[in-house]
Amino acid sequence: MKTTVTALLAGLIFGLGLLLSGMANPEKVLGFLDITGAWDPSLALVMAGAIAVSLPAFQWLKGRGESLLKVPLQLPTNTHIDRRLVIGGLLFGIGWGLAGFCPGPAIVASGAGQEKALVFTLAMLAGMGIFRLAAHKMIPARE
Repeated sequence: MKTTVTALLAGLIFGLGLLLSGMANPEKVLGFLDITGAWDPSLALVMAGAIAVSLPAFQWLKGRGESLLKVPLQLPTNTHIDRRLVIGGLLFGIGWGLAGFCPGPAIVASGAGQEKALVFTLAMLAGMGIFRLAAHKMIPARE
């Protein structure tokens, strides 16, 4: 129960941060991605702030086997760049550039009633489902 409440609070704080920073506003995100036009660098400051806060926390966590709530940590260890990662990154970037949403902000904006975000979220979930069904045929897993 304690971990569920903590996860809920962390998600609410994250969502609030996305709303306050403008990350859930597709026009602001597209302005950030438009480096040859009317570039809006403000989201770079949001990202730099997120890195400044999280990097020391992750460095501290690396030396621990469990979280402060005594839950085993599951930090990623794979550093191999393979075809699946590259294709996934390209698809993510194309979707982000076309719609102005990535998964977290899209869910937050959907909850805030943005119709475009809801359409994006439903399409994202459908794409995830299709990938799950077809992944082993399209792109073999790394051996």
